[in-house]
Amino acid sequence: MSNQSESKKRAIVIVLDSVGIGEQPDAAEFGDVGSHTLGNIRKVRGRLDMPNMTALGLAAIENSRLDSMNLTPKGAYGRLAELTKAKDTTCGHWEMAGLPLKQAFKTYPNGFPEDFLREFEAKIGRGTIGNEVASGTEIISRLGDEHVKTGKPIVYTSADSVFQIAAHEGVIPLPELYRICEVARELLNDDNFLVGRVIARPFEGTSGAYKRTENRKDYAVEPFTDTVLDAIVKRGMDVVGVGKIEDIFCHRGVSIVDHTKNNHSGIDATVRFLEAGTGDFIFTNLVDFDMLYGHRNDVEGYATALELFDAALPRILGAMKEGDILMITADHGCDPTTASTDHSREYIPLVVAGKHVKANVNLGTRKTFADIGATVLDYLTGEQWNVGTSFLGDIYEA
Repeated sequence: MSNQSESKKRAIVIVLDSVGIGEQPDAAEFGDVGSHTLGNIRKVRGRLDMPNMTALGLAAIENSRLDSMNLTPKGAYGRLAELTKAKDTTCGHWEMAGLPLKQAFKTYPNGFPEDFLREFEAKIGRGTIGNEVASGTEIISRLGDEHVKTGKPIVYTSADSVFQIAAHEGVIPLPELYRICEVARELLNDDNFLVGRVIARPFEGTSGAYKRTENRKDYAVEPFTDTVLDAIVKRGMDVVGVGKIEDIFCHRGVSIVDHTKNNHSGIDATVRFLEAGTGDFIFTNLVDFDMLYGHRNDVEGYATALELFDAALPRILGAMKEGDILMITADHGCDPTTASTDHSREYIPLVVAGKHVKANVNLGTRKTFADIGATVLDYLTGEQWNVGTSFLGDIYEA
């Protein structure tokens, strides 16, 4: 573990999971016309109080639909389009780290093939129920009693490339649920399936009052080639993964891990690493926006979570060292105001801050999320990544 001096270069990327900033031009292909996670929350709720993010430039981003409060941005700002034809967590983070996919992961709008399910059931020694596209909270409410009675795990998917397995912690203990997920991951590694993630979805409670716990665990497919994370680690530097980063990258390119389970603990961990001078690249995912509010179409909960992050931003900025550059972004959208409970095909916002970041720099609309990873690598090593364009020269002043 490396400790840094005040002036040593360090990059921090905080992903506000699902905080999109408006539909991409191809949104119709994904059924997401009209999606605008930030703008629609502001419109439906009537207000969205994010003065600290606004001060950095969030509202100045093209088509933000947010009130600029007549502030001149203190940071750099822009939005990024996704090259990969997808709108899921894995593709978003991989592209951010310099690995866009030519072929997106497959989705299963009619559930998974019966022959796969039979093989899966034989290997785990249990039958299953579900096998449909569903909201996690809804299917647990609907099939939870049958699961508790039979011991059969609930399997389901969504508009994303996921195979989700829900089980009551009192019926299938966590170690067994995780083992079941590992079996699924091994089977789904077959190139014929191309499934991005297997997700353990444990829950607790009684009939009519089932509630998911924070013991979720993601099993991603391993990145097909090196990412910027691998490149940084191979150069003898430390990558710190906060939240589900290690899962998304299948434990590759991450040297220090704090597997936080919610926004509050994720922010605390990030601040702790910043204050301690730990690592060369801190990569944080804050999951609550997506998991607790976006997928549940909870506009008020989503808005409150955004405002709580904004209120915590001064702590983050205050913990930064002289050589730190902070990028705050997202990985896709999940507009809670639409009828859909799934992710949405949106641009992602980007605000950049740090003592050496120029004020009021409009980075415009970038062609790929990979510009983030390219900039991180450029800042830390002076090297160029093979995908994406570094914007370091636009924002950095010595």
